[in-house]
Amino acid sequence: MAVDGRVARGEKTRRAVLDAGVALASLDGLAGLTLARLAQSLGVSKSGLFAHWPDKESLQLAIVAHARRQWEELIVSPALREPKGLRRLWAVHANRMAFYENAVLPGGCFFKATEHEFEDSPGPVRDAIAAALDDWKDMIVRLAGEAVVIGELRPEADPRQLAFEIQAIGSAVVTHAHLLRDPDSYRYARRAVLDRLRALATDPTIL
Repeated sequence: MAVDGRVARGEKTRRAVLDAGVALASLDGLAGLTLARLAQSLGVSKSGLFAHWPDKESLQLAIVAHARRQWEELIVSPALREPKGLRRLWAVHANRMAFYENAVLPGGCFFKATEHEFEDSPGPVRDAIAAALDDWKDMIVRLAGEAVVIGELRPEADPRQLAFEIQAIGSAVVTHAHLLRDPDSYRYARRAVLDRLRALATDPTIL
C-alpha cells in the first residue's frame, strides 16, 4: 500500500524539526527551546508544528528521545559490531570522540548541554535525560564486564570504576574543546582511555 503523501511529508517535517532541536539544544540548552524558534530556524509555520507537539514538555521529550536515537545510531550500534571485549569497549569511546570531533552537533554534545539544566528540576524531562545517561553508563559497565569474563581485562579490573573514568573523560573533552578551545582535547581523551585499557589488559597488543 502506498504511503499517504501527507503522512510522509509530516514525518519528514517532524524529523527535520527534531534534528534542528537537538542541534540547537547542543548550543543553547533545551529549557528555552520553543516551537517558535524551531519554526524560525527551519523557515516553516509554527502553527503546523502544534499537530506534532501540543506543548513544550512533549517537544522536549521528543527531542531527548531523538538525541538518544542519534547517539545509538552513530556511536553505540557501530561499536557493538566490533568483537566482544576490549575492542568493543574501546570503540564506544573512540566513536564518541569521532562524533564530537566531526562536529555532528554544533555544540558538541546534546546531553552535556542539557544535563545541568534539569539536574535539580524533577519531572519527565529530567527523568528522560537521566535515563539516557544511566543506560550509557550501564552499557559501558556491561562491556567492561564482558572483557573481564572473556579474559581480555585482568580479573581485578572494576567495570564500574572503569565506566566512571571513561564517562568522565568523555564529558570533560566537550568542555576543553568548546569552552577552552583546546584542539588537542580529543587526542588527549583518546590517549587517556587507550592507556587505561592497555594498563588493565591481559594482552595490551589487542588495542
